[in-house]
Amino acid sequence: MTTATHPTPTDTSFDWPLAYQAESLVRDFISAFLRKNSAAETLAKEMSAKTGTDFLEWVDHFTLAPEHEEELRDAGFIDEPVRAEAGQKVLYHPRAMLPRVLLHPGGSLNSVPVKVAIRPESVVDFAARQQLSGEIRGSFGDRLREVVISAEQGHTFTAIERLAYRDFVKSENVPGFAAEVIAVRELWRTRKRDFPTDDEGVRRAFALQQEAIRRVGADVACELFFSEERAYWELKNRAGRIQKRRQDLLGLGWGNHDHHTFRSSRYLFPYLMGFLESFGFKKRERYYAGAEAGWGAQILEHAVTGITVFADVDLMPEETEIDFSSQRLQDAPVLRTVGLWCALHGDSLLQAGMHHLEARFEFENLRAQLAEEGINTMNPFSNFDFLKQAFTQGERWQVDPKRVELLLELDFITQEQAKKFLEEGAIGSHLENLQRRGGFKGFNQKSVSVIIEATDPRAVTAR
Repeated sequence: MTTATHPTPTDTSFDWPLAYQAESLVRDFISAFLRKNSAAETLAKEMSAKTGTDFLEWVDHFTLAPEHEEELRDAGFIDEPVRAEAGQKVLYHPRAMLPRVLLHPGGSLNSVPVKVAIRPESVVDFAARQQLSGEIRGSFGDRLREVVISAEQGHTFTAIERLAYRDFVKSENVPGFAAEVIAVRELWRTRKRDFPTDDEGVRRAFALQQEAIRRVGADVACELFFSEERAYWELKNRAGRIQKRRQDLLGLGWGNHDHHTFRSSRYLFPYLMGFLESFGFKKRERYYAGAEAGWGAQILEHAVTGITVFADVDLMPEETEIDFSSQRLQDAPVLRTVGLWCALHGDSLLQAGMHHLEARFEFENLRAQLAEEGINTMNPFSNFDFLKQAFTQGERWQVDPKRVELLLELDFITQEQAKKFLEEGAIGSHLENLQRRGGFKGFNQKSVSVIIEATDPRAVTAR
């Protein structure tokens, strides 16, 4: 079964398959490693019990001997053109969300990987929380850093940090680069979002982006931007703060992020696309749910950082056949769910920040754990063997009275709705619990339509 999208002639490659054979093979190798390395086995159990996450979702790569190459290729793995040490070959699955495999002589012992590397958000935070005494290879600002967690029976368990970097060799030492990373991080963290007009806000965002790219390059600028966007979203989402704390107690951070959802007004949508493409994002599948639910979405992926963006916008029924990601949308006579959210809170690129962060979890496990923390979860909007998704109950945000007044003047809301928004606020953000199986990379359009309708500010009241 594959994603239910309406592909254009150029996006048939986004009809994502189910790679159960590949996932099963990977899980078997990782399970064999866990039986050989007690520190890895213990951490895997802690990940499940304390964060509701699956160890597999944290694995950056593992090693195998060349004798396993044929079975990996039979399962869909191919060569990845990245730099590695002499005698090493990197394989990845281009159609599935699975760890990479580093092939080299001696890469496995009796068919068990000799090394598994997980990827927390910060290797320093991980080393601190795990009380590791080993030296961290690489300094702040290096694109690749690593620390050994445990070496047992010839099987080494490490944590690796990548700063927008997919190679397996030490990054070049660029004098002053660490200072530039700090400067760009501060640039994004202190970014002004609210201006007298959205046009001014967009100009400022693009100007900062150009400066960031000039200083550290597009890939690193992208990595740092989204780190700060997650932090901004956390400030406005209690479920996100609680789950981040749970993951931080193990030193993991948001290394399990799946995608970042940005909501956009119709006017600013082409600017959002241009902003993301300037970082190096490439467009993936595009959804046309206009007649069904009044929305459209463009999915974009950044190959180097692994960041995916789900960009939502209001769409009218007659616009279902156009490429709305590149063709400017005209003003619409009504506001659907996404448009009203932007009108109440601002665009995700500017005032509001992300609508939600979706990360990969053990679905039912996380639901139960968050319930113990007082965080309720809405009914699942995808409930397949290969894809499970559910929002936490929405975080209600106060609404600027000036925004409500303007919506009333334009006849986009009723007096009763205006009163409700002023008194109760309106749903602003969620944390999304997602579980993928079979390496499935896609989404389900019908399911997304259900949750977009269910989170319309006009349909949700305070309890």
